[in-house]
Amino acid sequence: MGLFSGINYEEYAEEFDFYSLLGIDKESYGDVSAKKIYPENYSVDSSITEAHLAELDDLVRLHYLIRKFKVITALEIGAGKSTIVIADAVKRNHEEYSSFIDNNLRKNNAFELHSIDTNQFYADEVLRNLSSDLRPYVHLTVAGCKMATVNSRICTLFNDFPNVCADFIYIDGPGQDDPTGDIDGISTRHPDRLPMAADIIRLEHFLLPGTVIVMDGRTANAKFMKENFQLEWHHKYYVDFDQHVFINVSEPLGVYNKRELDF
Repeated sequence: MGLFSGINYEEYAEEFDFYSLLGIDKESYGDVSAKKIYPENYSVDSSITEAHLAELDDLVRLHYLIRKFKVITALEIGAGKSTIVIADAVKRNHEEYSSFIDNNLRKNNAFELHSIDTNQFYADEVLRNLSSDLRPYVHLTVAGCKMATVNSRICTLFNDFPNVCADFIYIDGPGQDDPTGDIDGISTRHPDRLPMAADIIRLEHFLLPGTVIVMDGRTANAKFMKENFQLEWHHKYYVDFDQHVFINVSEPLGVYNKRELDF
């Protein structure tokens, strides 16, 4: 179980009031730790216009990691229920660690969540569902994305991207139908294709040692990132959760980065 061996999902969801946070009926949801199983084409069916239902096991792990690693700046690719949960964890870190960060580290986007999505409707829906105490922590960008290449490999890239130095990155987008264009006739706009976001590959050398990346599913995309990364990363695929975690374990870059790692 590694990183997640200490989680009691039911107790964690209760402690941090996930049910109120996400507007979920506790009695009807069922087992918090259980993985939800959807029809095989659910995630690639462009006719489904409703936002995906909350998956509490994934969301508990996200919140847990942000608290465990004392995350200061979060970046999210693909807004949704996760935006609310990440914002709550960042807010709690702010309440607990802001004095130390202000006095010891050089962080110009401290305790901010920067989220990027391709769909204005869903972005607006996320903002509507944010409580007033979480809204100041969230900075949401809506931008298009396109088919592209990185290292001569076909992938997708956003046309615009948050210019922040995040120490936690959650990748759950873009959707396969979102990128425009093609590369010699190839695009992800086919139900048998796979997500292949490459934005973080291009940004890799801007990512500080200690940066954590989490991906739910998207195993082909995770392998693509792993094969193209050049820094030293620890990677673990949690098969039971269908979740990938990368941690940048490169040597510290300087005194401020060393302080952040020690923190």
